Amino acid sequence: MSDSESKIRAYTLQFSIGLGDDSLMLGQRLGEWCRNAPMLEEDLAISNVALDFLGRANMYYEYAVELAKIVGGDFQDQSVDDIAYLRDSREYRNLLIFEMPIGDFAYTMTRQLIVDLFNVEYFTVLSGSGDLHLAAIAAKTLKESKYHLRRSHDWTLRLGDGTEESHLRMQNAVNELWGYTPELFEMTEAELGLLPGGISVDRTALFDTWDARISQILSEATLDHPPGDWQVTGGRAGVHTEYHGHLLSELQYLQRAYPGLSW
Repeated sequence: MSDSESKIRAYTLQFSIGLGDDSLMLGQRLGEWCRNAPMLEEDLAISNVALDFLGRANMYYEYAVELAKIVGGDFQDQSVDDIAYLRDSREYRNLLIFEMPIGDFAYTMTRQLIVDLFNVEYFTVLSGSGDLHLAAIAAKTLKESKYHLRRSHDWTLRLGDGTEESHLRMQNAVNELWGYTPELFEMTEAELGLLPGGISVDRTALFDTWDARISQILSEATLDHPPGDWQVTGGRAGVHTEYHGHLLSELQYLQRAYPGLSW
């Protein structure tokens, strides 16, 4: 294997870990709604969405395990469970919006709208990736994301243009989450390295379409578009919020307490 090929594989490994971590964190968060959703139908729906995200995480980690056998490094000889459950907080590479607490139902639906809109744009492009494995995962994920978006769009309209209280809760959620959205459009070294080969996605190119679509939906829901006067970043570098450690204490409990445990 040439040096350039080795570097591409190493970048692809980092890329896969990042996307897997995004999915794992949000899947875990959405799972917290199980038995706590406002109605039975929504309890089933949100649990299924959580499983979709966990399934994505598993696919990305499986690919990372394959790549690690070739390129070596920190993940060499690790299993999918090792990658998912046995890292410290600073070793996870998820974006910050995915680790935030579930809040109330309005907060969860607002985050889903933000993420679902982005995912439809992102995985549409990634499904044409030069890496056929990533393209296949993206094609499956895109179908799920379109369904997720229909649901989060519907709830945004119902709550935003609903009662005075539901409107207020939605607007507060939009305001609280908006500063985490710029990180969705930041490029990592790995993504930049994979871009010339058509393997990754230029996140920066997705912003205008995403912003136009979410602005339209917010307007339909009688919600104000935040000014965007603050933002946070650092997730891809392993710098997380205080909530990340709390999430990991739940996520990792069984593997930490009973090492090697499997179904």
